[in-house]
Amino acid sequence: MKKALLVVDYTVDFVADDGALTVGKPGQEIEEKICGLVEEFVAEGHFTVFPVDLHEREDELHPEAKLFPPHNIRGTAGRNLYGKLANVYEKHQDSIIWMDKTRYSAFAGTNLELMLSERGIQELHIVGVCTDICVLHTATDAYNKGYSIVVHEEAVASFDPEGHAWALRHFKNTLGAELK
Repeated sequence: MKKALLVVDYTVDFVADDGALTVGKPGQEIEEKICGLVEEFVAEGHFTVFPVDLHEREDELHPEAKLFPPHNIRGTAGRNLYGKLANVYEKHQDSIIWMDKTRYSAFAGTNLELMLSERGIQELHIVGVCTDICVLHTATDAYNKGYSIVVHEEAVASFDPEGHAWALRHFKNTLGAELK
């Protein structure tokens, strides 16, 4: 079965201590696991995509504007990949697709499904932040589109421990995802 890795929103704003909407320490603790998975998937020739949240400065019409502080603003350092993942991306940028997304799900308003279909991908491995927001919505859309889903428990994190735990149960019990 052809598989792909999706690294969701692992940016400075979501992971650094001073990030605009940070997961903080839980996000920092998964850095090595995410970097290792990217290295593994790239080395094995699997399709690897970095869906990265993108917002415009002072976009009051975006639905998230009422829910969260401004984050991942175009052209800001907060939108850069966090920590060692930036180096991994730099090293393998010819083998990794950077994909801007403007909603929680990596499928909403993007050409992700087309890219996966063109490559015959059937199984999606999902890592990143936040477990109970963007990772959850991406996994739910993947399920609804018929993909097999693998969520790497040691490579997802949230600023809400209860939401994180709930999402992991939801992945397994409701979406039929494999937790690795």
